[in-house]
Amino acid sequence: MESHKPMFQVENFDDEFVQKLVYDALVWCSLHGLVVGDKTYQKSGTVPGVGMTHAPISLLPTQFPESYWKQACEVAPIFNELVDRVSLDAKFIQDSLSRTKKADIFTSRLLDIHSKMLESNKKEDIRLGLHRSDYMLDEETKSLLQIGMNTISCSLPGFGRLVTELHQSLLRSHGDHLGLDSERVPKNTSNSQFADAMAKAWLEYNNPRAVVMIVVQPDERNMYDQHWLSSVLREKHSIVTIRKSLAEVETEWSVQEYGNLIVDGQEVSVVYYRSGYTPRDYPSESEWNARLLIEQSSAVKCPSIAYHLAGTKKIQQELAKPGVLERFMDNKDDVAKLRKCFAGLWSLDDPEIIKKAIEKPELFVMKPQREGGGNNIYGDDVRENLLRLQKEGEEENAAYILMQRIFPKVSNVFLVREGVYHRDQAISELGIYGAYLRNKERVIINEQSGYLMRTKVSSSDEGGVAAGFAVLDSIYLN
Repeated sequence: MESHKPMFQVENFDDEFVQKLVYDALVWCSLHGLVVGDKTYQKSGTVPGVGMTHAPISLLPTQFPESYWKQACEVAPIFNELVDRVSLDAKFIQDSLSRTKKADIFTSRLLDIHSKMLESNKKEDIRLGLHRSDYMLDEETKSLLQIGMNTISCSLPGFGRLVTELHQSLLRSHGDHLGLDSERVPKNTSNSQFADAMAKAWLEYNNPRAVVMIVVQPDERNMYDQHWLSSVLREKHSIVTIRKSLAEVETEWSVQEYGNLIVDGQEVSVVYYRSGYTPRDYPSESEWNARLLIEQSSAVKCPSIAYHLAGTKKIQQELAKPGVLERFMDNKDDVAKLRKCFAGLWSLDDPEIIKKAIEKPELFVMKPQREGGGNNIYGDDVRENLLRLQKEGEEENAAYILMQRIFPKVSNVFLVREGVYHRDQAISELGIYGAYLRNKERVIINEQSGYLMRTKVSSSDEGGVAAGFAVLDSIYLN
């Protein structure tokens, strides 16, 4: 069978040809809404249509071996099921995070809400999970390793689809010159699959007048990615969405006797968080009150507090311990498939690993409990932080976990930002979206729901696109 290795080498392109590609890409982004708010415009995070710029993109898709792509897609439904199973084991969540609770005030507040829900004995019959599992290909071990499982505010499903379509379009126009076939870029329906899952949850709630509420940050320059979901809900499913910050929910809510959530006079059937995952989203008690009110209501939460906690780094590390997956999953093949993706994960109460990490800090990453990019510790800082924590004693340890550092392949790419291209050495991580919906015992959806490739200059350690370190990308199967 012929190999699908692309012919092109980035080094061989002349500037004139690349400029033409960039021009076509920028036109496509502008016409198709692959845009973000431009931070130089004050209103760009609050008023749609004001101060827009194209999203940061890779000019061409990044090569990715087809066998690993299939592996990542195949485990998505298994990870969805794992999150659901873990979310139902309240004792496991509370016990696993008990030490983290002492060291990290944010995790502590989330656990308080979780405890209150347990005390009130409230059951979440309808459970909606929109997840993204992130992977890197490790050159050292030649394996696909999971960097993280995100269960709250999995962003960029709108842009995941768009950047794939952008690359397919560029390859259709310039494929001959590039020696690339647009069919080798896998189709990506992340946006419609996430919207369809929300629509099915809305149907299960069973009130045709109810709305879907997106909980947003007050100033959101990534609003267009979110509006793509709202537009599918409106045009394909005739469902109204409203956008509210946690502070607005707190001032505009009321709960009817049955626990229905009313915000700004409208009943809310599904609450979809694109905020609430970082301490910055809770500047005052109002936001914490809002989070608790939503949790106590009968609306479907995406995610519920239990799903949110099931996605924390500490839980990930607990699940990687020998014998723990078996507590949640009966199928041995499924357990093996999940375990194959786990990178080395350790808690800081393991003296052997601490010793090794102080000796060879370049082989480890220190991860705090937080989400949202910009929080991980690398290189010599790992050693310094471990030595500091040894002095400060046990309590602080629990705020972090240690993870095996993954060494992905470095490739030459064109990164396009603010209308200008840069040729750079970059590494990529593949995010696989998953959607899960069940009502009591009935599983309605459990599927892989598209993907997002993020590519970043290899000297940058953090992967968050919104955090300004990375660009959106798709994959070219080889």
